[in-house]
Amino acid sequence: MRGRSWPRAVRSCRPSVKPQMEPPPGAAENSKLRHVEKDVLIPQIMRDRAKERCSDKVQAFTRCCQETGLLMVVKCRKENSALKDCLVGYYSDPLFYEECKTEYLKQREEYRATGIKKKKQKLPLNG
Repeated sequence: MRGRSWPRAVRSCRPSVKPQMEPPPGAAENSKLRHVEKDVLIPQIMRDRAKERCSDKVQAFTRCCQETGLLMVVKCRKENSALKDCLVGYYSDPLFYEECKTEYLKQREEYRATGIKKKKQKLPLNG
């Protein structure tokens, strides 16, 4: 009876039911953040939104740089400092951070529910 293998009784410590790959209920509402979310993803949202809110200063600085060429370091100091003050004002605002964090958590919850990433909208800088 060569070539014929008889079924063996296999015993295992593993459960016969495979665990589900879906997160447990309520995991989407979990507001704990990983380091990459705190240090990279939320600040990226903050930068994007701050640039939108300071768009007039961004456009003024861009226009100045395009008009002056290589001398922009010297001639565009006023526009640069105005832009920097505007952006730093948003970066250091704890309410703005919480607003961006809430937006990120909403995007993360939507992604976990649907599996579809939200596409970023490209805004024209030179209006």
